[in-house]
Amino acid sequence: MRLVVCIDRDDDLGRKAGVSGPLVGREQVIEAATKLGTADPEDSDTNAMLAAVQLLDEIRRTGDEAEVVVLTGSPKVGVLSDRRVAEQFDKVLEQHPATAGHLVSDGAEDEYLFPIISSRLRVDSVRRVYIRQNANLESTYYTFVRALKDPKLRAKTVLPVAVVLLTLGLAAAWAGSSGFIWGVIGLALLLGVYLVFWTFDIDEMIIDSIRTTATDVRQGSVAFGFGILSLSLIGVGFLQGYNAFHSSNSTPILGVIAFLLAGLVWWLGGAIVWETGRAVRRYLARGRIERSYPLALMSIGGIGFVSYGILSLVRYVEIGTPSYEPPILTALVVVGLALMVGSGALYQRYRSRLVAEVGETSAS
Repeated sequence: MRLVVCIDRDDDLGRKAGVSGPLVGREQVIEAATKLGTADPEDSDTNAMLAAVQLLDEIRRTGDEAEVVVLTGSPKVGVLSDRRVAEQFDKVLEQHPATAGHLVSDGAEDEYLFPIISSRLRVDSVRRVYIRQNANLESTYYTFVRALKDPKLRAKTVLPVAVVLLTLGLAAAWAGSSGFIWGVIGLALLLGVYLVFWTFDIDEMIIDSIRTTATDVRQGSVAFGFGILSLSLIGVGFLQGYNAFHSSNSTPILGVIAFLLAGLVWWLGGAIVWETGRAVRRYLARGRIERSYPLALMSIGGIGFVSYGILSLVRYVEIGTPSYEPPILTALVVVGLALMVGSGALYQRYRSRLVAEVGETSAS
């Protein structure tokens, strides 16, 4: 059994033609390609789907059993769209077990998902379909877009711009202005926040969390209660920090330090509750506590020690009267770093052992 796989990563089928994936079978694919071509004659995904049908006919003429499938992602291309493609492909493989596959792509954008397909099925060939009039333009465009979608590249190029905009906006707001300048400050802050969200795909994380929360509510998951409690603790931490900031009556640096120290315990508590909720949900689903749970608690504790120690040392440098003596604060930082490094090393060891066990199981 061979599968001819075509991927619509940005879900043009859903947005323009109202067709949801996955699509399996020659008739479904041709019908979907007709709807998309009618809705947007210039969309290259139509050509890719028809090319997949053509390849299916070629394979069947050789006497091999084959089927064509179209996988759809999400308009927000990234982690969310790739996860949807992977989930759809897993469902297709459950219903249509295959020994090999052929990937049909309309350009570099869809070929970016090649590892997802090849990790689940042997890929014998990749056919790339171009619209002849703008093949070079499409390749150049998608190469540029794909580069900007790389998180590492965004962190090196986009993030510094976001930090500069946020710094300038906050500094100008702190100095105080009026009229037109406030509009410029607001625009700089808004653009800086947007670039930070885009750099780390925070919007996709929020959407994914909302979807998971909705599923937990429908299924009566205990993790929902832990999530609400965690968010409540984080909110209380911000309120405590806000009150500490306004009651400090000191320099801006000391005000920020007071804000962070007042909210630190609540934020760490929220993180612990969140991880506990995840551990409880996995325990109810699998009947055992994951080893990652105590490692997560170690890491949270290490972050707490390091953060408190560094903030208190900075306050000591500013005013010379810390809550504890500098040697104790330095010891807290060292202990925190040891916990963080230890949890990271233990996690890598646990992950390597898990990979080895999976490999032995597959070999047997």
